[in-house]
Amino acid sequence: MSANPDLKDMSGYMDPISEPADNNYAGSDDGLHIGSIPRITVHGFCLTDATMRVAEAAMEDRRMAKAHLKLDMGGIPAAIETFEQAPTPNLIIVETSGRREDLLSSLDHLAEYCDAGTKVIVIGDVNDVMLYRDLISRGVSEYLITPVSVFQLIGSIANLYADPEAEPLGRTIAFFGVKGGCGASTIAHNGAWALGRVFQSEVVVADLDLPFGTAGLDYNQDPLQGVFEAVSSPERLDETYLDRILSKCNEHLSLLAAPATLERTYDYSEKSFDLLVETMRAGVPSVVLDVPHSWNAWVKNTLLGVDEIVLVAEPDLANLRNAKNVVDMLKQLRPNDRPPHLIMNKVNVPKRPEIKPEEFAGALGLSVHAIIPFEPQLFGTAANNGQMIGEIDGKHAIARVFDDLAHTISGKAQPVRASRSSLGGLLSKLKRKAG
Repeated sequence: MSANPDLKDMSGYMDPISEPADNNYAGSDDGLHIGSIPRITVHGFCLTDATMRVAEAAMEDRRMAKAHLKLDMGGIPAAIETFEQAPTPNLIIVETSGRREDLLSSLDHLAEYCDAGTKVIVIGDVNDVMLYRDLISRGVSEYLITPVSVFQLIGSIANLYADPEAEPLGRTIAFFGVKGGCGASTIAHNGAWALGRVFQSEVVVADLDLPFGTAGLDYNQDPLQGVFEAVSSPERLDETYLDRILSKCNEHLSLLAAPATLERTYDYSEKSFDLLVETMRAGVPSVVLDVPHSWNAWVKNTLLGVDEIVLVAEPDLANLRNAKNVVDMLKQLRPNDRPPHLIMNKVNVPKRPEIKPEEFAGALGLSVHAIIPFEPQLFGTAANNGQMIGEIDGKHAIARVFDDLAHTISGKAQPVRASRSSLGGLLSKLKRKAG
């Protein structure tokens, strides 16, 4: 949408009665041209009962089936109060009423708490072209005039995520163990579970260890289809097909499982998993890739293409050698990306000589993100029960480690009040890069 529309372009937005000349949703009540909404989290803050009823009806529409929509009353003040202490969702919808100056001031205040990538739709009763231009210039994605219809609201949301030139919705995080058996899959599965719980947003775990993957066991799932079917049928792979083969683990977590059988070999080319990752990114906010400990063209290509890499290692010499090789390769081939996050796992095994985590990380030129002690009783019980550490004991120190990891890999900032004097417009706040 243009940030400087002329009066003709504004006719469909500034007059709720008029029919827009070129619009595939606004003002339409049949919804025929509206696509399904991806797995986003939406939080709406209404002022009027009428808008609340429209939003509640939108929640029940089939196009919103994959999205998580939460509704509250209170408008922008309620949104500010909520996000002072919590991360923002993929999309915020706020209803407002009153003077233009008050609206802009309130939005600037809300911007202090918006994470990178959060989109905003404003619903208001002020029919003014200049207001629309001010909102768009501040980074607001859409401005709708009350009263809104169900399909106008759903269509506005769909339109934000249907732009082929828009950045992909999803963030990809690869977990990679530098040595077999170091526990990278367990860390990946618990990290993904915590990511969905902490941020109340959709996460998909793809178990890429096709012959020996353990995600199905860890999440107590036994799906009939998964990664193998996805990569074996690229001509069929789209968001609809992906929905059919995903296994729902809980409200916010879905699994694309490995077959974990030896009936066939799994010999893939360098680009074999690219379409799968792109399809998941298009419709899911967070994609966790459990990458097996092996080294071939597709593993290397996968690691080079993700947004974040988490390396898992044990504190011994073989792990250090392997980690050094991996880190050196990543520095060379990903010079403009953040260095990988290092997790030291199974630390303090009784009677085992170990390299101190700080010395281990120092040899790699990294810092240790987390140290997970050797706790065979805790992890063994969780594995045998098909549960996560947070389900076994949510107050355990290791559960809090996974919560902290979720914040790090999410790309979202911790909710910290920003200084008023350092604020720019909403545009800079909504589009700033995560630290």
